[in-house]
Amino acid sequence: MPFQIIRNDITKVKADAIVNTANPKPTYMAGTDSAIYKAAGEKLLLEERKKIGAIEPGSVAVTPAFALKAKYIIHTVGPAWIDGEHGEFDILRNCYNRSLNKAAELGCESIAFPLIATGVYGFPKDKALRIAIDEISHFLMREDTDMMVKLVVFDDKAFVLSKNVFFQVESYIDDEEIKSAYRKEYGIGEPGARRRLADGYSERLNRTLELEISHIAKHNQKELEETRAQGKAGTVEIDEEEFRKAPSDDLSFQKHLIALLNEKDIDNVTAYKRSNVSKGAFSKIMCGDTKTPKKSTVLALCIGLKLDVDESKQLLASADMGFNPYSKRDKLVLKYILQHNYDLSEINIVLYTCQQPLLGG
Repeated sequence: MPFQIIRNDITKVKADAIVNTANPKPTYMAGTDSAIYKAAGEKLLLEERKKIGAIEPGSVAVTPAFALKAKYIIHTVGPAWIDGEHGEFDILRNCYNRSLNKAAELGCESIAFPLIATGVYGFPKDKALRIAIDEISHFLMREDTDMMVKLVVFDDKAFVLSKNVFFQVESYIDDEEIKSAYRKEYGIGEPGARRRLADGYSERLNRTLELEISHIAKHNQKELEETRAQGKAGTVEIDEEEFRKAPSDDLSFQKHLIALLNEKDIDNVTAYKRSNVSKGAFSKIMCGDTKTPKKSTVLALCIGLKLDVDESKQLLASADMGFNPYSKRDKLVLKYILQHNYDLSEINIVLYTCQQPLLGG
């Protein structure tokens, strides 16, 4: 733990195991496969690959990593997309499951994946991303693993949100550049078209959020008005201290967290795994070594512990923090809490797509 989404060239990523979306035959094809061969050392890697022979779709095989910043290359053959009715989903799930299990068998502490089968094999990126997130998350929830898993994307186009998620998220984003990119991606030419297709859902959510933000910031109304008068509204550079909620008691963050865990009967392992926080970072918090945790960690714990809005405010307040009404990240996280949607993987996908800091370690 934890799980990271990073934008990079996978051949430049350091991990114990690098996953290659491989050709079933002992050769290589364009895209990630070719890049890994060339970065590792084409001749040496090809010789090892020939010793393995053919690899069936959904299966894995291992070679040394040679010049890559890794110990092993795990080769897995993804499904060629036809229509989704020819076993493509099961094959892709096997690619992730078997790669993760093989890495664990090899004693790897970290593994890096590309978004398998979304290149020349044509697997739809939104569906492939959902499978990747689900299978990785299920693996990391096992009590016998503490592996770092990285999902590596070369460009942001790999992260295509479903239209349903898009409509919900867009209401909370004021950045016109991001809005324009979304509309182009989904062929939506104008705001009116989006509103008709969303059937008023976005507007209702937006009104709900505005009421919540108003409640959060009411004790700072004077400061908010002064900030807007200075033309700073809509930015994320506001001093968070101006918007924090005064703590309602003298509990430290550590004591407050322990009280919540006891109240909700959640053990430490479940807490840090659900929250995408590393075991080491969580242990430091529980031992009192971390006096002021990062806000990304506190927000992740709000999601991992499935706190409601009031409980989330109290946990943030115990760390001298609060929901910032001008932070896109805070607004999006609050939206999910209001809807009682605690899917941290989905939240991080949304945050990544919106170019916001992710939650967790």
